[in-house]
Amino acid sequence: MSNKQLTDVVMPQLAESLVSATIGKWLKQPGDRVEQYEPICEVITDKVNAEIPSTLDGIMGELLAKEGEEVSVGTVICRIETESAASAPAGTAPTEAQAQAAAPGEPGEGSQRHRYSPAVQTLAAEHGVDLRSVPGTGLGGRITRKDVLAYIAGGGGGNAAQAPTQPSVQPAVQPSAVSQPAAPPAIPVAADLSRAVSEPVRHSGLHLTETPRIPTIEVEGGDRSEYFIDVTPIRNTIATRMRQSVSEIPHGWMMIEVDVTNLVQLRNKIKDEFKRKEGVNLTYLAFLLKAVVSAIKDYPIMNSVWAVDKIIVKRDINISLAVGTEDSVLTPVIKKADQKNIAGLAREIDELATKVRAGKLKLDDMQGGTFTVNNTGSFGSILTQPIINYPQAAILTFESIVKKPVVINDMIAVRSMANLCLSLDHRILDGVICGRFMQRVKDNMESYSLDTQVY
Repeated sequence: MSNKQLTDVVMPQLAESLVSATIGKWLKQPGDRVEQYEPICEVITDKVNAEIPSTLDGIMGELLAKEGEEVSVGTVICRIETESAASAPAGTAPTEAQAQAAAPGEPGEGSQRHRYSPAVQTLAAEHGVDLRSVPGTGLGGRITRKDVLAYIAGGGGGNAAQAPTQPSVQPAVQPSAVSQPAAPPAIPVAADLSRAVSEPVRHSGLHLTETPRIPTIEVEGGDRSEYFIDVTPIRNTIATRMRQSVSEIPHGWMMIEVDVTNLVQLRNKIKDEFKRKEGVNLTYLAFLLKAVVSAIKDYPIMNSVWAVDKIIVKRDINISLAVGTEDSVLTPVIKKADQKNIAGLAREIDELATKVRAGKLKLDDMQGGTFTVNNTGSFGSILTQPIINYPQAAILTFESIVKKPVVINDMIAVRSMANLCLSLDHRILDGVICGRFMQRVKDNMESYSLDTQVY
């Protein structure tokens, strides 16, 4: 005979500052078989959405938290039924519950076979495993994390380059699997679009690196003249933070024009080789970040926060990078950006942008920012007045690069020009210090030449 026992699953503390999270959707229902590390529910925080994995194998028991309910860290959200050590001896016929759990997968094994959890996809990507070659032992033939580890241990890793897994996997995903991230093939498409641009510089109009997605919204009520859009927790947090920023911080604004002609020539010279070597695009933003962190070193007061009776200057320069999705703006952080070269910054930018698009940001990716940079020029914008990312002291936008006639030594020349716009907290910063900071960023940007090293 086998003894059943119930194990409590509590809301984990996904980040140091997190005290609660909202249950977004249960991915497992009572009676479903659960594998260790397999996601059991989606949770929504004030910054990002995340998945809670199971800590053990078993059968999903009672759900103690409802979808949409806010749960404090440490609170029991469900129970998982497991078998104790005094389980049935080897060779015994499977129990009725086990037979019932396995039965649903028999008729439609193929549909379960290609439904991969994020944990399985991540592990397969890290080790170059073609998931089509991995035998599945889960419900309905589904591949579990243990299956992938066993396949790797048997020497089956490193064949991802032979046959791309994602294009063949995504069409097989069922429409109900809403927790799956957007299809990664969109990234190579973006690379193809960038290669198709033959101009030496983006000169006017829209120059997006990828086709904008159509927003997915939830609508309730309304009539023929109007409809309602549900406010998501992330959108509500954005509204709260923006209102707090505007109401508490006296915003100042300034703009400076930068000649980036040499930078354009440098990037055009090395971007193809960099792409082949590193596998990521070498964007103008990487050069800007290097210029900004170098300027912050010279003017550390830019890297500070207001604390009523004191100003706190941060020693680490952690750049918050504003990345827009179809329905929100997230600010993942490049930690200790001053310790990275241009190539390192380019890799970080690509990694964070990919995480945002795939919905894979972790709370730690959003913590600790000290200064924000936004590449508004990617939309064709030439002037932007950004709202400060509370509680930071400033935010800088990099506008579109445009070819303009410029007077140099009383002669007119066509140069690639871009605007840098800065919003500042006037409690901490004044025009003099910000003017000098902006001039230093300008000097750093204009000092790039064909001899500049990115490593």
